[in-house]
Amino acid sequence: MKKIVLAYSGGLDTSYCLKKFTEDNYEVHAITIDTGGFSEVEKNKIKKRAISIGAKKYSSIISKQSYYEKIIKYLIYGNVLRNNTYPLSVSAERIIQALEIIKYAKDNNIKLVAHGSTGAGNDQIRFDMIFQILAPEIKIITPIRDGNISRQEEIKFLKQKGVKIKWSEAKYSINKGLWGTTIGGDETLTSHKSLPESAYVKILQKKEFKKISLTFYKGEVFKLNGKKMSPIKIIEKLSLICSQYGIGRDVHVGDTIIGIKGRVGFEAGGPLVIIKSHHLLEKHTLTKWQQFQKEQISSFYGMLLHEGQFLDPVLRDIEVFLKSSQKNVSGEVLIKLYPKRFELEGINSKNDLMSSSFASYGESNTKWSAEDVKGFIKIISNQNKIFQYVHSKK
Repeated sequence: MKKIVLAYSGGLDTSYCLKKFTEDNYEVHAITIDTGGFSEVEKNKIKKRAISIGAKKYSSIISKQSYYEKIIKYLIYGNVLRNNTYPLSVSAERIIQALEIIKYAKDNNIKLVAHGSTGAGNDQIRFDMIFQILAPEIKIITPIRDGNISRQEEIKFLKQKGVKIKWSEAKYSINKGLWGTTIGGDETLTSHKSLPESAYVKILQKKEFKKISLTFYKGEVFKLNGKKMSPIKIIEKLSLICSQYGIGRDVHVGDTIIGIKGRVGFEAGGPLVIIKSHHLLEKHTLTKWQQFQKEQISSFYGMLLHEGQFLDPVLRDIEVFLKSSQKNVSGEVLIKLYPKRFELEGINSKNDLMSSSFASYGESNTKWSAEDVKGFIKIISNQNKIFQYVHSKK
């Protein structure tokens, strides 16, 4: 029997692949990469499903720490939001999953790997690029992409083989991870329909506002409500709190790597509150030109990561810049949570550049005179004065 490593989530697509491979007499090693979002109950359920469908071996590899250290940390440093909306919940996660899958295949001397991507999305490119770059000798097999199999065909095949997946599980393609949950379904295939409340993993529960605080040290979040804990634990706890308020829900419309427009729903309250809080702290602690340059380079970083270019060395160069920019980004951010929204109240930081010892904006100044200001305005007006003078003659 040929051995094959399958990236297995337990959903419809990967369950179809698993059954198809067992029917074709492969020895399937089903691997779930836990990048957050799975409870122990869910992981046990995925394991049971994999074994019952026919996996020879099943492994769950915990990669939350690697995910945070290699990617999420830099997404926070860069305040990265795709199209100013989406916190790259799946884009970033797929990179770590691909790295872990190819490592497992190489460690176990397996020459075949597989994933459940279709031929119409971004994930196929992210997986295949990592696999081809790190292990060009390993063959990639993708049954759904290669056969252009529809979800209805997958369900029909599994039913015929005695595998029962509830329609409620198959109706929406849900991907949960540390950095947010994405939701795809019939509604996201249109340009006008919104996802129903039932499509989201958590149902809105809280109605009264809640005050919280996040504390950062050199750009990394390390306290929630004054209590010190790991960044991963803060992301998890904050995401749970935000989900109870329905915070962080939106639909992202973007340009895919293959050139078509795509639409996906997501819920990422924790990531969005952290990014917006971090950005506010930066506006108080970084100079104008630091902020400007960070915005340019962070957007580029997010685009490359989204398009699966994680292994290009330019990303390591950008990460050095981003880390360097965080030396003074320390302090506390005060936040209010409301149903389906949040407000940033302000910050406390010893590195706050909004120093009243120099001036109060629009009120008073102590370090320069009226004559200084008039001279300054006269000088910075020179270029446009010259332009207007030269072209007025025409």
